[in-house]
Amino acid sequence: MNIFTRNNKQVAEHPNLTLINRFFRAYAKHDMDEIKQIFSANIQWHIPGKHPLSGTKKGIAAVMEYFSALNKALFQAESIVMGVNDNYVIDCHRNWSNLEGEENLNNMSCLLWKIENNQIVEVYNFPEDQHVVNQFFNKIYK
Repeated sequence: MNIFTRNNKQVAEHPNLTLINRFFRAYAKHDMDEIKQIFSANIQWHIPGKHPLSGTKKGIAAVMEYFSALNKALFQAESIVMGVNDNYVIDCHRNWSNLEGEENLNNMSCLLWKIENNQIVEVYNFPEDQHVVNQFFNKIYK
């Protein structure tokens, strides 16, 4: 468990926040081996919308394939705020693409992470503007 200071008192970080922060660090480094350790073998990742990447990704291989597809647009994410309990983390973050010569996506999203036995078992994605996300993904991932 990580320890941080709040109002001049040391406070232990909730283990579910530690897990999600571990995911974001691994994702930023494209460390897929680390990400695989964080996920349950039966993970489900729900991507809303009407575009080539939407749908529910079932299992580590399918989620890894989704992340690999995101690399085409050089996606990055920066966490803004997180809430936690013993089974879930809700995180709101900014995500953006880094394509040269293209109109990039710069969007907010909230993810609801379900956690069991210190592994991520399910993720729901709630984008700021699904219409904008659909347009971007339909253009880049034809």
